[in-house]
Amino acid sequence: MAVLGLAALGVAIAVSFLVVRRTSHAERALAREKERAEVTLHSIGDAVITTDNLGRISHLNATAERLTGWPLTEAHGRMVDEVYRVVDDRNRLEVFNPIAACLLGSDAASHPAAPLLLARGGEQYAIEQSVSPIREHSGDIVGAVVVFRDVTKERSLAQELAWQASHDPLTGLVNRHEFERRLAILADTARLGREHHTLLYVDLDQFKLVNDTCGHIAGDELLRQLAAMLVPKIRSVDTLARLGGDEFGVLLPDCNVIQGEAIAEKLRQEISEFRFVWENKTFAVGASVGLVEIVEESGGLAALLSAADTACYMAKERGRNRIVVHAPHDADVRRRHGEIEWVSKLTRAFEENRFHLYYQEIHPLPLRECCDHREILLRLVDEQGQIVPPMAFIPAAERYNLMPTIDRWVVRGVLGWMRDHKGRLSPATSISINLSGQSLGDDAFADFVLEQFRVTGVPPAQICFEVTETAAIANLTRAMHLMTVLRESGCRFSLDDFGAGMSSFAYLKNLPVDSIKIDGAFVRDMLTDPMDFAMVEAITRIGHVMGLTTIAEYVENDEIVRRLTELGVDFAQGFGIHRPAPLAIESLVAAGAQKP
Repeated sequence: MAVLGLAALGVAIAVSFLVVRRTSHAERALAREKERAEVTLHSIGDAVITTDNLGRISHLNATAERLTGWPLTEAHGRMVDEVYRVVDDRNRLEVFNPIAACLLGSDAASHPAAPLLLARGGEQYAIEQSVSPIREHSGDIVGAVVVFRDVTKERSLAQELAWQASHDPLTGLVNRHEFERRLAILADTARLGREHHTLLYVDLDQFKLVNDTCGHIAGDELLRQLAAMLVPKIRSVDTLARLGGDEFGVLLPDCNVIQGEAIAEKLRQEISEFRFVWENKTFAVGASVGLVEIVEESGGLAALLSAADTACYMAKERGRNRIVVHAPHDADVRRRHGEIEWVSKLTRAFEENRFHLYYQEIHPLPLRECCDHREILLRLVDEQGQIVPPMAFIPAAERYNLMPTIDRWVVRGVLGWMRDHKGRLSPATSISINLSGQSLGDDAFADFVLEQFRVTGVPPAQICFEVTETAAIANLTRAMHLMTVLRESGCRFSLDDFGAGMSSFAYLKNLPVDSIKIDGAFVRDMLTDPMDFAMVEAITRIGHVMGLTTIAEYVENDEIVRRLTELGVDFAQGFGIHRPAPLAIESLVAAGAQKP
């Protein structure tokens, strides 16, 4: 029996040792797994924080220690919101800690759109975060884990790109795209009948003078200084934007037309009193301001911008450096809107080949049957097949900078027609083509004309370009350059509507022209108005003294022809001599006149 007892005791001891050894192995294996897990957590590039079910920190990996500023030895056992402090980067307001929400089993944990981690030492990190509960097999929550990473550089870059996309790099103001987005929002609120707002469209006066005198670097500096000066003059809720060039826009939310006009006047005065100094030169600039009240009936974005542009244009027409409030029923506004409609009409006319060339003969005095001199006239056929006179659409084309396109079409078409009719034109043939002031200021226009001469083979000596006195004076430097280049090739120039300006004779001796066309307003009434007769006589005499050919326009009857002949005028043009006629359209198309 004793032996059996000892045997049993031995077995029991052996079993005990076996159990202890197995338990020791399990503990060591568990310790190894724990160590492996900790090593894994420390090697992860993202930051990791784990907590127990009460929100007390149980572990931080090395990245979490670095970002929070808390070593694990100090953080262990602390409540997570003491170590992991997150605010919303957009307003710096603390949000309900997402780990606390997770431990409560809430799926609607608060995750700010732009979380910002406030570190222990005062550092701040833009982060991305993910929070998950830790569950037992039973499904009970026994803790939580948050994984986050530093995205400060990425968010800063994204913010910089977003800023660049919505701001003007020169002035730092909101750009046109962002301005229109904000305007559309205000228009929507007004359309619902809840609020009234005000839109200002500001166009600087005399800005071109600074650019032309001192260069674009000076112009850029002027815009920067003006922007910096104007920003403090508006409310924090207002928007000041650079729309392009020297044009600015201002949005005044919750501001009626009376309040808006007071703010506009304040801005206008600030700009008017501003003095820009560049290299010992001082410049004064003004501003023409168009004001539109944004109300329920104002319409959408396009209608508002059109109304503001119209009002600004009216301010310039009425003398500049003033404010014009948009009034839909104003006669000037209706005319301006008519011009806007003409832009689309002109575009369609080009697409549908509805521009046509006419000509009018210019006869020498005394009258002879032979005529080798013609002026080219532009006509437009509308959708109903009716001829539209040029003064119905030319103002709109000038306003919206379409004249260079039209001038190119005319030059290309006329020279193509002359090429195709070369055998029927005498060497003495002279064709006059009108040029707009915009083409005079176009640096590339002379090269275009010379290229057309080369392509068509038309002798430049057969072409006379007509420019108005006012256009030549307004673009004097560039006009003289273009005229000089083309005259060197053999072209001639005529100064049209001479006498209409106040400085005609002063500028005449400086312009490289071959002839002058006496303004038809003097010719038409010269038989009944002694002052008009005296002007025609004076212009003729001075023109001859300077060696220039004189041409009288608006010659409507034989008596005017007789008196002009007596005064020694060289040529006459008008309905009394020849009515405009089409310039062989079918030949023009065959000549390859192209749409611009």
